[in-house]
Amino acid sequence: MRSIKLGSLFGLEMRVAPISFLIGSLALWIVLIMIAMSLLAMLWFDALIGSLLAVILHWVGEIAHQFGHAWGARRIGYPMFGIRLGTLGLFSTSLYPRDEPPLPARLHITRALGGPLGSFIVSLATGVIVIALDPIGGIARALAWFFLLENFFVFGLGAFLPLGFNDGSTILEWWNKR
Repeated sequence: MRSIKLGSLFGLEMRVAPISFLIGSLALWIVLIMIAMSLLAMLWFDALIGSLLAVILHWVGEIAHQFGHAWGARRIGYPMFGIRLGTLGLFSTSLYPRDEPPLPARLHITRALGGPLGSFIVSLATGVIVIALDPIGGIARALAWFFLLENFFVFGLGAFLPLGFNDGSTILEWWNKR
């Protein structure tokens, strides 16, 4: 997948697959606008802005998930060098050195578990924000709920589903090779 280097963030090279990233972000934005207007009864302008902010939060959650992988990888001594945004439109990929030696299954599993763990930690922290914003309501509360639910269910629990491209597939593959 062709990607463009954006720079680095906390020592990790940040890359993006621009077409996939833009198509995925636009599709998510449109879906979120429709949800905001129909299910949350937001006015079109509030739905437009709130959904754009939700797309940004989606990528923040995705990067946080990858930093969980980076933590796991660094912990075992075989660190990532970067993150590529835009994998399959709405996801990202951990980037590891091409010349990395063959690793035992348990090390692959440890790296794969780092992402969901990071997402669960983000979910817990966001839960505190949700509690604080709940009485206030409005777009801020809706965004906090979105961020909490996406991090917990998509990047946390959802990461364990073996979909062929995610952490669940990596864990299953290497679990069978232990």
